Amino acid sequence: MASNIGMMDSAYFVGRNEILTWINNRLQLNLSRIEEAASGAVQCQMIDMTYPGAVPMHKVNFDAKSEYDMIQNYKVLQEVFNKLKIDKHIEVNRLVKGRPLDNLEFLQWLKRYCDSVNGGIMNENYDPVERRLKGGKERNSKGSLKSSKSLQANNLHNLASGDAAGINKNTVSKQGKTGVAASSSEVRALSKEITDLKLSVDLLEKERDFYFAKLRDIEILCQSTKVENHPMAVAIKKILYAADAKESALDEAQEFISQSVDNGETEEANEEETD
Repeated sequence: MASNIGMMDSAYFVGRNEILTWINNRLQLNLSRIEEAASGAVQCQMIDMTYPGAVPMHKVNFDAKSEYDMIQNYKVLQEVFNKLKIDKHIEVNRLVKGRPLDNLEFLQWLKRYCDSVNGGIMNENYDPVERRLKGGKERNSKGSLKSSKSLQANNLHNLASGDAAGINKNTVSKQGKTGVAASSSEVRALSKEITDLKLSVDLLEKERDFYFAKLRDIEILCQSTKVENHPMAVAIKKILYAADAKESALDEAQEFISQSVDNGETEEANEEETD
């Protein structure tokens, strides 16, 4: 079903205010900005509401602030997508950056998908607040148990290794200085690589926005009343509205134009014979 939602689908022209209203009404939240949904928790619960019980909510962290915690939420979401056979790849690395446009596009797709499943009708038997609280309690109880075990293990390890640490102190100190120098060099190299990658991403995003704006202008032109029924405009819209995975859109458009031209020539020939 997800593969039928192309980039020129009307879903991607839903405004951010409508998206925020949809989220807040469904999940009883109070989001004021699209970026507040960048953690992936909202998306997880939207799927949980659409398919009650499908998402292990105890694994979803609504308090996620770091990229690491956000990535864990998106891992949960992708696993659920795979389980439900939802053909949608999540651009996690872009979403966790909190950029409004990337998150808006994903939420637009999500709204379109959820509405296609439940017809846009809210599940009245689903209590979003209770579901979040229950998931949070289960996660916290499991986290506390793990922390307790980890603390005990660390204490035992420290007691057992106390004497050995004293003996090896001088050796470790010398090795540590060498390791710090090597680490600093690696950090500088990685920082440069990250900077280069960010520049590449920024250029790609600008290029994407440029061509998307061009496509939007073409769509508006083809929808104008004077040309919307012209064979060329119809053929262009066939390409624009084709599903992502559909490879035959260009062939269909060319065939449509050929048929229109043939029909036009036939009509002209008939008119000449009549005259």
